[in-house]
Amino acid sequence: MKNPRVVTTYKAAAAFCRVAPSSVTSRLAFPLGVAAAALQREPRKIAERNLRRVLGAGLHGRELRRMSRAVFVSYARYYVDSFRLPSRSADEIEEGFTVDGYHHVEAALAGETGPILALPHLGGWEWAAFWLTRIKGERVSAVVEELRPPELFEWFTGLRRDLGMDVIPLGAGAGSAVVKAINQRHVTCLLTDRYLSGGSVPVEFFGERTLLPAGPATLALRTGAPLLPSVVYFRGDGCHGVVRPPVPAQREGKLRDDVARVTQLMARELEQLIAAAPEQWHLLQPNWPSDYVALGRAVPAWFDDVRAEGATDSTAAGATNGTAG
Repeated sequence: MKNPRVVTTYKAAAAFCRVAPSSVTSRLAFPLGVAAAALQREPRKIAERNLRRVLGAGLHGRELRRMSRAVFVSYARYYVDSFRLPSRSADEIEEGFTVDGYHHVEAALAGETGPILALPHLGGWEWAAFWLTRIKGERVSAVVEELRPPELFEWFTGLRRDLGMDVIPLGAGAGSAVVKAINQRHVTCLLTDRYLSGGSVPVEFFGERTLLPAGPATLALRTGAPLLPSVVYFRGDGCHGVVRPPVPAQREGKLRDDVARVTQLMARELEQLIAAAPEQWHLLQPNWPSDYVALGRAVPAWFDDVRAEGATDSTAAGATNGTAG
């Protein structure tokens, strides 16, 4: 079913962000985020659970509410910045972006494949993608979740192509498209802190068992592409990227065991990157079996293996409050 009103709203917001002075758009994120936090009960609950996963069960009361609002303000900024990016000049893009560890990307590009950037739903990664294409002249491919309605997905795909990205929809055919991009030395971006579909791996993530996608580790093991845990933090009026050294991804035994080992190592890297700015972590959907329980929902069947292992809830002790991505 088509929903033109949703698409029209996004288009209007993007048009406004591109023509309004930066002094106006820079102030939009706060009221939008505060309103979203007040209106979206379940995502707010997930945001609070995630903050307590990162910072400990001692986070509660006023401070927990303040930080939860900050998550939504950060997420609102993600949209405002993304909408405005295509209208920014190359000088603005370069001046607004700093990065540590970019030499890991350069080393990968000097080899036979492009790197895989393993990213969490945090900060403003699309700024970094635009910087890579506009300033560094690199080809960037990104696997993205399909949105509903389809017209909205098509519009967002167009936005990301305006930023210079090759967009690969998640689903059938994504794997072969990613392998092709890697072999053509694209910088391939994969959001890796949430399992959506396809192959999965049980891991311990912030002290609690859950599933993460098997794709990043599988691709690294099969193609030899360096798997680089990465993040793009909001910093001031711009963004700051961090690229970590490659996750060890050598074959040691059965592929299934190697994928599990590499994915767990990746999860540990993601924990460190997220812990540096948990208020920018925009994972607002349930991501652990205990999240579904806290929301009063049935735990999806794909978590059966995790529950059989005896998953624990590290946000226990009254943590009833999660992540939008």
